Amino acid sequence: MNLRKLLLGVGTGVAAGYALARAIEAVGEWTAPSPPREKNAAAYAALRRRLEIADAARGIATFTAFSFGPLGDRFDAATSRAPAWLRPALFFLPFALASALADLPAAFVESYTLERRFGLSDQPRRSWLGEYAKSSLLGAALSALLATLLGAAVRRAPRRWPWLASLGVLPLFVAANVVVPLYVLPLFNRFEPIEGTLEQRLRALAQRFGVGDAAILRMDMSRQTRKANAFVTGIGRTHRIVLGDTLIAAFPDDETEFVVAHELGHYVNKDTWRTIALGEVLAATLFFAANAASRGDRERLRERPLLVARIYARMLLATQALRPLLFAFSRSREWAADRFALDATHDPAAGAAAFRRLRDQNLADEDPPAWYEFFFASHPSLRARIAALEAPG
Repeated sequence: MNLRKLLLGVGTGVAAGYALARAIEAVGEWTAPSPPREKNAAAYAALRRRLEIADAARGIATFTAFSFGPLGDRFDAATSRAPAWLRPALFFLPFALASALADLPAAFVESYTLERRFGLSDQPRRSWLGEYAKSSLLGAALSALLATLLGAAVRRAPRRWPWLASLGVLPLFVAANVVVPLYVLPLFNRFEPIEGTLEQRLRALAQRFGVGDAAILRMDMSRQTRKANAFVTGIGRTHRIVLGDTLIAAFPDDETEFVVAHELGHYVNKDTWRTIALGEVLAATLFFAANAASRGDRERLRERPLLVARIYARMLLATQALRPLLFAFSRSREWAADRFALDATHDPAAGAAAFRRLRDQNLADEDPPAWYEFFFASHPSLRARIAALEAPG
């Protein structure tokens, strides 16, 4: 018990100290913004790595301290008079909103201020705050929904709930891949069909692989960033290949075609379904692991949303052990998409040039440390990808 109190105290202290430091920094940046910095990819990448690691540690410490500390007990007690089915939503909705408010200073410093100082964004503060509010409200609503579903499974089948949750997560993954591209992303950006000679070139490429009816869209990414990007979303008839306007404006057609061929590789190789399958396996693994670790709480807290919070906290901790597997899978699919693009375009020079242009425009880390790639990188290093394209034969 003393060890638990010590760990809770450390977690609470880390979360509170980090939040306070970022709040002070955010106030300073709001009243007197720091001057722009030289566009140095190495410096930007090093800062990004530190912030990403600190943010991950802070998130784990914050939620764990909340779930096992006195604040979680108070939130739990506040829901005691509500119907059992409603308690998880009443527990998680205010927590998610309060967390978003508490995280605002850190997000402002880590997302808005850093990007502005390195010349990667000129988004107005009001626009950034509006998008943060929208994403926070959506996240809170989703947290309440998922907590309600998980709470119902735990309450009705306290020993068999991991089986129910594992079965239930699959349709949720599928629904998310339909709902997000059609209804969520348009809340933040405008999507328009690409027209003209570029559309004809890209459509011809898609038709060669039996996906000529896929939506190929332009996204006004310049609203948020000067970085270039393209991605694929959705499944079935909702599948979309999306190019940022920042990419279209900066890349010549042959490089754009290689980037789109890469995205088509994800589409043709059914990487969305592969990702859903992996997500299902990982979710089931986490459900069963959390259930095994929650035996002491299971009967005592069966009707209380605090049990759901503690299950999620244990899942959050267990996820860290699975990070290498998840990111290794992601990198393998990126390599497969690169090979597809090369086979589709027969233009390795355009591919290498596109990667270099992405590196320069995005201030991307060309060759991150091996430990970072192992634990955090969803894509292989640009240096390795360029070398593979330029290799003889």
